[in-house]
Amino acid sequence: MNISEYGRNIQKMIEHIMTVEDREKRNQLTRATINVMGQLNPHLRDVNDFKHKLWDHLFIMSDFKLDVDSPYPKPSAQMLARKPERLAYPANNITFKHYGRHIERIIEKACELEPGEEKTALIRLIANHLKKSYLAWNRDAVTDEEIASHLSHLSNGKLELDENIKLIQMPEVPQKVKKKKFQGKSGNGKNQQYKGKKNQ
Repeated sequence: MNISEYGRNIQKMIEHIMTVEDREKRNQLTRATINVMGQLNPHLRDVNDFKHKLWDHLFIMSDFKLDVDSPYPKPSAQMLARKPERLAYPANNITFKHYGRHIERIIEKACELEPGEEKTALIRLIANHLKKSYLAWNRDAVTDEEIASHLSHLSNGKLELDENIKLIQMPEVPQKVKKKKFQGKSGNGKNQQYKGKKNQ
């Protein structure tokens, strides 16, 4: 069976239709078979133009030999065997992959701004974002000087971080607190009483 999801009975129905000589009778039986195929596969109703899909499956199951009047263009074996065209992916040469392409575009826009408070604030935001991205993808710590160097490199020297600006400090991971082992109480404590019961 070309499409096993419909079962052998549908396959036999299609093979029987192919033996019917009267064209009008073939068309009538084919439409009835299409309805049954739709009932057997209700999930196809969620597919756009599911009727078209059913007719395509019908012709595939008949090895494209069934001669009936279809409301849709009849597919061919060559059409189904044809490989899809390759998708053209953008060839972006990202300098620092852990920063991503979007931040490079933001830096390009920042380079176009006139010197002033707005540009200075944007440079600081970009530098802070670079630092957060760096630490998100690298375990090693990074200094503000290294981030300033990366910013300068990404902007071709057009954006310089003021050495007086301090970037955000990422919180350190707290050390795990070791659990103290439970020490039993001495004297008339509960633990001492439990020991006494156990030894009886």
